[in-house]
Amino acid sequence: MLSRLQNYLPQHFISTFAGWLANCEIPWLKNRLIQYFLWRYTVNLAEALQPDPYQYRSFNDFFTRTLKTSARPIAAEINALACPADGQISQLGHIKQNQILQVKNHHFSLQDLLGGDTKEAVHFMDGSFLTVYLAPANYHRVHMPIDGRLVKMIYIPGRLFSVNFKTTIHTSNLFARNERIISFFDTAIGKVAVILVGAMIVGSMETVWAGTITPPRGKSIQTWNYIEPGLLKKGEEVGRFKLGSTAILLFERDRITWDPEFITTHPVQMGQRLGIIKPYQ
Repeated sequence: MLSRLQNYLPQHFISTFAGWLANCEIPWLKNRLIQYFLWRYTVNLAEALQPDPYQYRSFNDFFTRTLKTSARPIAAEINALACPADGQISQLGHIKQNQILQVKNHHFSLQDLLGGDTKEAVHFMDGSFLTVYLAPANYHRVHMPIDGRLVKMIYIPGRLFSVNFKTTIHTSNLFARNERIISFFDTAIGKVAVILVGAMIVGSMETVWAGTITPPRGKSIQTWNYIEPGLLKKGEEVGRFKLGSTAILLFERDRITWDPEFITTHPVQMGQRLGIIKPYQ
């Protein structure tokens, strides 16, 4: 019922208002928001670089808090694939031709996810994918799974449905309908896409090289090409959610072997090994 109700809610207005609250620097208001959040969710502040929650300038600064370097060691093996974010695995596995699994018996297409960009979609046909759901209490920055050179970024406008597990069951093509930012990297295993998917209440998404991408929210697809691509090392930050959402990774065919313990709903932390990569020789 609640999932269906989202079709009729003013999703962008609600998210814009939530973003205003989250960015507010009025001490009593931002402290009340942080206080409520700590009461509602279990947050491990001992791993934060600033463990005092009330020293943050705004709720968003608290929400996107920096962690101590020691809190998230990065999988050290050269051929190890590192998890991009804290959260739970929503799905992972094989892309069947151009179809990606959302939940059991429900798929969405590569082309739809990539905003109709068939030229990019062909790289990932029959490839591998990972979807990580970031719950409210999680660390909300997304990092590189392997070394890569940024070559392209796309902003795709869309809806802002919630991305929790219940909504993924009841909302078809959810990740291909929501607002998203897609970054493409050239790597030792070919093309890799890192996708930040917006959601209800997500006030803002940003990348480390371009800053805040949304808001303002555009009405058309925007593309940035990087002629002199910058190298991001495994474990370096790609971007962040100001309030929570979902990250999706796409890989080319036969480049990833997942470690067998990782299945749907498995909790994960940024930097831990998820599997091994197979570089081109």
